[in-house]
Amino acid sequence: MLDANSVIYLLSGAYPRLEARVAACEVGEIGISTLVLAEILYGSTRGKPPLEGVLNQLIDQIPLLDFDAAAARAFAQLPFKWHSYDRLIAAQALSLGLTVITRNFSDFADVPGLKVEDWTI
Repeated sequence: MLDANSVIYLLSGAYPRLEARVAACEVGEIGISTLVLAEILYGSTRGKPPLEGVLNQLIDQIPLLDFDAAAARAFAQLPFKWHSYDRLIAAQALSLGLTVITRNFSDFADVPGLKVEDWTI
């Protein structure tokens, strides 16, 4: 599951290894949380990249993963941090048995059992 920074980096073209890893995935092998979509759209409406149209093109190709009741239950078990999309994203990944693809390991370091990878290196 791609974290917000991975989506932004993917769309920026700044990390060829990330692009190659994503391109090598089969359809449905990776996804984007609706929480990540919300986080990126929040920034986009405030002038940060990517533009919403570019983001829409990506989500036409990579499935969106809805935050559901299982993710909410997983969230309730995590160490809490205020104002953090990352806790919700981590909970969703845990509930689905997915790996979070991010460069921000420190944002997820204290989440027990969460698998995290950096595809930019």
